[in-house]
Amino acid sequence: MKESVENPLCLKSLNHISLVCRSVEASLDFYQNVLGFFPIRRPGSFDFDGACRLFNYGMGIHLLKSEEPDNLPKAGKNINPKDNHISFQCENMAIVERRLKEMKIDYVKSRVEEGGINVDQLFFHDPDGSMIEICNCDVLPVVPLAGDAVRIRSCTSTVNCNFHQQQIQQEPQINPQSCLSDSIHAKEDFLHFAS
Repeated sequence: MKESVENPLCLKSLNHISLVCRSVEASLDFYQNVLGFFPIRRPGSFDFDGACRLFNYGMGIHLLKSEEPDNLPKAGKNINPKDNHISFQCENMAIVERRLKEMKIDYVKSRVEEGGINVDQLFFHDPDGSMIEICNCDVLPVVPLAGDAVRIRSCTSTVNCNFHQQQIQQEPQINPQSCLSDSIHAKEDFLHFAS
């Protein structure tokens, strides 16, 4: 097997995903009210209609109205966890499941067991049939396949890597009473940064 090159493009993080949709309004409602994203300003140089930019959890979602909505795949009822999907980690799976039930969103529940660790997953569709997963995947350790020692490289500095390694080693503090708190703080931080 060919030896892999660590970060050949000097990538830092996921910036955004772009989704083509039948109705920007329906998708905006879903991504705001179900997943907690908030709209952000589009660059003034974008000279086309039918698009919306959203942000939260350190990433963006760009919604683009399809030029040929009748040619989009039909949003089916079959929820297949092995299909393409976007995955979000959550603080409390019980709260997520309860809220999906309250919103009358169909979902499929799954569990992965690895070495005595249980990862719970909930899968459901957005209005256009794009699959969403909510999980507690952060309980599963990330175990590299390449040798004993793994070095994290960055094109910018090792300070970010050291900070990231410290965050990984700390136990997460979960507050099941306010699973929206991080979302609210992220929005406040972003709005402060953008002003």
